[in-house]
Amino acid sequence: MSRSPSASEVRSWDASLGALAADLAQADLQGVEVLLEYQLPLSSKRIDVVLAGQHPRTGGPSYVVVELKQWTAATLFEGDPELILQPSYGPRPVLHPVAQVRAYGEYLLDFVTVLHGTTDVLSGAAYLHNATDERVDVLRSYPQDELGRLFTGRDRGDFLTYLQSRLSPVNAAVHADRLLRSPHAPSKQLLRVAAEEMRTREQFVLLDEQRVAFDLVLHEVEKARRGDHKSVVIVAGGPGSGKSVIALSLLGELGRRGISAAHATGSRSFTQTLRKVAGHRAPRTAALFRYFNQFMEADRNGLDVLIADEAHRIRETSANRWTKAELRSDRRQIDELIDAARVPVFLLDQNQVVRPGEMGTIEDIEKHAREKGLDVHHIDLSTQYRSGGSAQYIDWVEKLLGLQAGGPVAWTGDERFDVRTAPSPSAIEQALAEKLAAKENARIAAGYCWPWSDPQKDGSLVPDVRIGDWSRPWNLKGDRSVGDAPPAALWASDERGFGQVGCVYTAQGFEYEWNGVLMGPDLVWRTDRWIAVRSANRDPDFRSVTKVSDADFDLLVRNVYKVLLTRGLRGVYLHSTDAETQQKLESLVT
Repeated sequence: MSRSPSASEVRSWDASLGALAADLAQADLQGVEVLLEYQLPLSSKRIDVVLAGQHPRTGGPSYVVVELKQWTAATLFEGDPELILQPSYGPRPVLHPVAQVRAYGEYLLDFVTVLHGTTDVLSGAAYLHNATDERVDVLRSYPQDELGRLFTGRDRGDFLTYLQSRLSPVNAAVHADRLLRSPHAPSKQLLRVAAEEMRTREQFVLLDEQRVAFDLVLHEVEKARRGDHKSVVIVAGGPGSGKSVIALSLLGELGRRGISAAHATGSRSFTQTLRKVAGHRAPRTAALFRYFNQFMEADRNGLDVLIADEAHRIRETSANRWTKAELRSDRRQIDELIDAARVPVFLLDQNQVVRPGEMGTIEDIEKHAREKGLDVHHIDLSTQYRSGGSAQYIDWVEKLLGLQAGGPVAWTGDERFDVRTAPSPSAIEQALAEKLAAKENARIAAGYCWPWSDPQKDGSLVPDVRIGDWSRPWNLKGDRSVGDAPPAALWASDERGFGQVGCVYTAQGFEYEWNGVLMGPDLVWRTDRWIAVRSANRDPDFRSVTKVSDADFDLLVRNVYKVLLTRGLRGVYLHSTDAETQQKLESLVT
């Protein structure tokens, strides 16, 4: 697992796996294959156990997903059938174990190629082996099917019969190997299914904490509609933890239920891309996507739900130089967003603050909500979907940049994600061009260390990003295409974006399969530490020393490179323009 397990994990394995082993032995199923801590494709989430064998009836492969729980008691969270309170987790709700195991099964059917189009090959069970009395009976009313069944210690005989009906040891190793060696279908690109998501919410499978966040928002909406109630939901997670998937899933479900909702971000690229994709196929949905500064005149609680995606980009106020004089005030943007809906939902990653003046932190949001006397619910997303689901890579990046203690460290490899250095930008471009030829999308992005010119009169782009004898233009600044280059907001999603270099403002919030990153001279390695070189940075937002101190610049530029380094789904190519820094990177990536 590329890490040492915690003491609680070891205790859990010791108790639960022993119980399952005894049950398999009694069911005369010692010969089935037992896959422990099976990792979901393109995710850091792991399934407790997948049992593999031959189906006794069909003679084909059969797989049983098992979620093991040591629970002995459970209650519903405020009567909600899908949200559960369990003493060991304290006051925060967790997902019903049947919903959890069913989602795992749906996810496998979506992403594991050998399971595509199959029937009666996969089933799932939540097994509460320590529960022997009625203290978990409240869980039994939840709907069950082949992908999600519930068994307790009191149902042990039924559990053994269920296993015998799904598994035999014949060819078990063959079927297990088939599952383990199966290719994985390409990730469902967020933007490609956004419009369909608006209508059906069938495109995404939400797992564990994602589903808890989704259910909790719907729960709070229903509470608000039944009475005069208002609450705030904060969902925090790192890059690729599924925040935007939750946002779009909520928007689709709320629309289906006839509940008024809007989606807002501080990202022009992300908002305009969603408007374009959703508006192309369902024109009325384009208006659902707005900016944080468009709620200055919003009616108090005029929406049932406001989904503030990428809330780490919230600014101190909404006023700017184009704001009408009559709207200018010292009112905080956080307050405007909280006031706009009965259930404001904030999705954020505090380590993606990359511009001065961005202040959407958990502490800021909680403080403003508490001052208004509002309940605050906080969900942490631990799962990782970007970077091939490699939590190891995200950890490596944070240690590399000093955003986490204990680094930099050598990259030891992860079969789900490819990390390489390149001796030059042209080498990166050549490698990525080969990926494009193989129908895999790719982009090159860089730190903001070069001037950024407007297009020339003939429409050609100025190759501002110059490194040695290699030069390429930045992506466009504006909202209109010029020549073959797409508008700025579509650089990451339009196939014409390859050939221009993106920056953090056009890359943030997006993902592509292969990622090329050019580290500029604004962050360099010297002997044993990183040095932030302010004079090498060309970002106009960083010019003012009074607005952005040297210490703030140091943190912001590290966050910038974290964002750039975590855009890839399958791999990254790294190059630094600084010789000592490049040498350091090459020493870490062998």
